[in-house]
Amino acid sequence: MVQFIQAQNVGLAYLEERFSLQLAEDEAFFTEWFENLPEITDLEKPDLDKIKLHFLRLVKYPPLSEETVKLVVLSPLLNLAGFYDEPFYMRGEQSIQISAEDEGEIIRGRIDILVIQEQFWLLVIESKRSSFSLLEAIPQALVYMLANPSQDKPSFGLVTNGSHFIFIKLTEQNIPKYALSDEFTLLKRKNELYQVLSVLKNLSKSLS
Repeated sequence: MVQFIQAQNVGLAYLEERFSLQLAEDEAFFTEWFENLPEITDLEKPDLDKIKLHFLRLVKYPPLSEETVKLVVLSPLLNLAGFYDEPFYMRGEQSIQISAEDEGEIIRGRIDILVIQEQFWLLVIESKRSSFSLLEAIPQALVYMLANPSQDKPSFGLVTNGSHFIFIKLTEQNIPKYALSDEFTLLKRKNELYQVLSVLKNLSKSLS
């Protein structure tokens, strides 16, 4: 009998056991988040500062929902990074399911935002309410990335709760491997949204 599992209930240990998922130790595996990053322009900086200001103002009036995080933080960031332009297109709240061979288990879930180019799943974005730990969101994002129908190309993910951001890279050739970026936060005096946008612009450029 097939057992259905919700993606939000899956942990890294489960993915390692069922899908042979491995953490890539080589820093060269995921250079897209720190090498050859484009500069943030003087025109973009005020927009990023405003995103930070709006988010910090909203945090004063909890609870801050996932929908608000997407509206106030994610949407303007993706727009500035070029993911609303050709050749990309966006889909929100997409259902997925994956299964491990001969395990009799199917994982189901819904992706918050999916960026697609020529039928390839390029960027999976999982947003959470502001009080949610990103460590809990990473396995869920990896589930969605493992469901990528184009396994010959890497897929990228971003998990955020509005104030913190972590990028993910996954490859599925032979053995599925993943790596994480450093964690960025807009709570520091120096607005790390500059770096978040720089990484997003780098992904947009390399995948277009």
